[in-house]
Amino acid sequence: MWQAISHQLSEVLGRQFKINEREAILGGDVNQCYCVGDGEQRFFIKLNDKDQLTVFETEAESLRILNEANCVQVPQHFHLGTCRDKSFLILNYLPTKTIDDESGYKLGQQLAQLHLWGDQVEFGFDFDNYIGLTPQPNKWRRRWDKFFAEQRIEWQLQLCEEKGLHFGDIDTITANVAQRLSNHQPKPSLLHGDLWHGNTALTVLGPIIFDPATYWGDRECDVAMTELFGGFPASFYEGYQSVYPLDEGYQDRKDLYNLYHILNHCNLFGGEYMGQAQHIIAKLLLEE
Repeated sequence: MWQAISHQLSEVLGRQFKINEREAILGGDVNQCYCVGDGEQRFFIKLNDKDQLTVFETEAESLRILNEANCVQVPQHFHLGTCRDKSFLILNYLPTKTIDDESGYKLGQQLAQLHLWGDQVEFGFDFDNYIGLTPQPNKWRRRWDKFFAEQRIEWQLQLCEEKGLHFGDIDTITANVAQRLSNHQPKPSLLHGDLWHGNTALTVLGPIIFDPATYWGDRECDVAMTELFGGFPASFYEGYQSVYPLDEGYQDRKDLYNLYHILNHCNLFGGEYMGQAQHIIAKLLLEE
């Protein structure tokens, strides 16, 4: 496998690339990750089964679009390939450390600039992609309430049902989600889509975000997820607000938006997240 990766990298670089250093990078729940080098250049490699190539294809395209926006640093895509029973995505490698107060403020500003970038008028994306290993539908819709209710909450609830995880009548919950958002029609923003602290870091070039689940949606979805698992300094929100202040009502919507990620965790990791999802559904969707 490593010989095949070396050969493919050599073709991409136009010079011989022979791996003489390889280090496993821990922390990912989905892929095997490595830093490899030849003494001259280092790369970050994500590995998974061969049938997961589509996941890497959509990630590479999402990175390309985020790079095009040129608002916040994301990894540079070098190569996408397969060998034997594996698929892999090769990115540039940069040493990282945890975001601090100063870089948190800058990241908040850069995320706000990303959310202001572009002039899309609909919600969705040109292709379906993945959040983790869960398929994420992105059919274009004019109305945000319909998009989020149907392609985020209803979709995840259907996947849960297939795994025997029941939260109530799906049609009723979906209708309640749409109703809660019916008077909220935000400007479509290009989102990272999976913005928890584990998908951010600080490099010598400044803050970086990675592992995107990109689409055009309500910017509050990105901001809400930063609060779901914590880990972002207060300066991050100060930086964001200094560029693009949040709309009134964000505090009332953030748990609804985070329900999507909690349901996805039910699907990815099992029923230990069910209680949290049930609480949000009861509080936000089923109250009279």
